[in-house]
Amino acid sequence: MRMLDEILDFNEKFVAEKKYEEFTTTKFPNKKMVILTCMDTRLVELLPRALNIRNGDVKIVKNAGALIMHPFGSIMRSLLVAVYQLQAEEVAIIGHYDCGMSGMKPDIMIDEMKKRGVTDDMLGTLNYSGINVEEWLHGFDNVKDSVAHSVEIVKNHPLMPKDVPVHGLVIDPSTGRLDQVIDGYEK
Repeated sequence: MRMLDEILDFNEKFVAEKKYEEFTTTKFPNKKMVILTCMDTRLVELLPRALNIRNGDVKIVKNAGALIMHPFGSIMRSLLVAVYQLQAEEVAIIGHYDCGMSGMKPDIMIDEMKKRGVTDDMLGTLNYSGINVEEWLHGFDNVKDSVAHSVEIVKNHPLMPKDVPVHGLVIDPSTGRLDQVIDGYEK
């Protein structure tokens, strides 16, 4: 069975049996926090359990590496929406050890792109247009430094209220242990 068919079959039963009822909540986070974390599969259930958060407690934004690459990109916009529209009062950036973005080599990904049909002409057009593809695809060398960098972008963003604490943490994807990088309550 194809993945989409499997998902739709399960969903039909999920709705028919009203299994959604246990997840009923509002769009506003109970714990008044928004979290930016990595999309790593090991964190899907581990992160909420390690932080004692349940459905409805926080807003969670995910991307590769929990990286904020641009201060006016979609990640930063999501954090601002959470604060201004969805009652989040704190921000947490949570990276993780053994992240795929750690030491990621853009040239390896570009080679894979070429194998799947991306041409040198396409890459050249992007570079000509001001998008340095290699820089854009580059990960980070140190997860704690990366988290600290993202925290600084959020804290110093001209549209982020100065009274919003921005925390930086790193989680161990094997044990769930959290290491504090930045305490957002400290000035």
